[in-house]
Amino acid sequence: MTGKDLRLKRLFKHSDRIIIVPLDHGLTVGPIEGLEDIAKTVGLLTKGKADAVVLHKGQVPQISDLLGASQCELIVHLSASSNLSPDSNRKELVSTVKHAIRLGATAVSIHANLGNSSESYMLRDFGKISDDCEHWGIPLLAMMYVRDDSKGSEFNPKKIKHAARIAQELGADIIKVNYTGSIESFSEVTHGVKVPVVIAGGPKTSSESELLFMIHDAIQAGAKGISIGRNIFQSSHPDKLLNAIRLITDYEIPKERIEKLVQGMENSTGF
Repeated sequence: MTGKDLRLKRLFKHSDRIIIVPLDHGLTVGPIEGLEDIAKTVGLLTKGKADAVVLHKGQVPQISDLLGASQCELIVHLSASSNLSPDSNRKELVSTVKHAIRLGATAVSIHANLGNSSESYMLRDFGKISDDCEHWGIPLLAMMYVRDDSKGSEFNPKKIKHAARIAQELGADIIKVNYTGSIESFSEVTHGVKVPVVIAGGPKTSSESELLFMIHDAIQAGAKGISIGRNIFQSSHPDKLLNAIRLITDYEIPKERIEKLVQGMENSTGF
């Protein structure tokens, strides 16, 4: 068994499905709600037993003690751009696999936006990081989005299926993509690759029921978990929401029970 295999087992410690909460949004959009106090947020996420959080390198010292006292793993994000940029779709490498290892990371992640003029640069960086991950035995989470300025492309099943396959071809160990909107279409995505696929959360959903229904359907379509940020860390009770998500990902509770889960969170009655 390789070092990468051992680290993947740490990530998938609860089951063959994973719950990841990205917290890298501050670099892109600033200190939005839920990220003003990163230590407080990570404390709630560890209470909810998230499997991993995604952070940029400069945030790690603020939460290393929290992660050390929990079973939550660290994924260091290696690529970035800000919404202040005239080309915010172009992600540049801002750290290295070696530095992530020094920080104690169990895995690293990168972000690639496909279908635009900067795609080739991001795929080049993807290949470099993938090689480094193989050398050091570190799992690679690839966040793959289709951003070609065509309406609907971000959720187009054919394009998302292609994006997932690009990630596998370049050596990703976990692939993050948008949910395509139906069990049937997302099944095509998950069956087009042989490595775990997790879903992104997208924009803030209108309700927690909507979020949980989406997760339920994605799991039925073959998703191996989630990598959802603001729909979790901007919740008024992220720890309870994570408990509900765990029931869906690991225990596949029936869809008709989801509304009761949400009522339980709102009434603080537990699960």
